[in-house]
Formats: sequence, structure tokens, C-alpha cells
Amino acid sequence: MKSSICKNYDDLPLFLNAKAVAQVLGVSISTAYEVMHDSDFPVLRVGSRMVVPKEKFIRWAEEQSGGAE
Repeated sequence: MKSSICKNYDDLPLFLNAKAVAQVLGVSISTAYEVMHDSDFPVLRVGSRMVVPKEKFIRWAEEQSGGAE
């Protein structure tokens, strides 16, 4: 598994693209795209681009881990 580049939520950009999601989760970019296509993932589509608002990504991550930071 790859390691995350972020040490805390403050390091995240306002919107995360697939590359940023992959880096934060410590997974490959193809795995990040799989996650982003999941119906429970809070993705925002802007034309053909997919981005995730920082606050919604944090909420999703906390829900997946069963609690808060």
C-alpha cells in the first residue's frame, strides 16, 4: 500500500481530484476512481471532471472509519 501525503485534514485542498484522493487514501489512482464511482461517495461532477469537496470527503472518511478524527 502507498502512504498518504497528508498528515491532517488542514493539508487537504478545497476540492480533491482523483489524484489527490489516491494520495490521501494511499491507494492507486485506479482504486481512487473506483471509490469515486461508488454511489455513496460524495463526488461533484463538473463537466466530465470529478472532484470531491474537502468537507464532504472528511465526513465520508469519518463515516467509513466509524468515527471522528
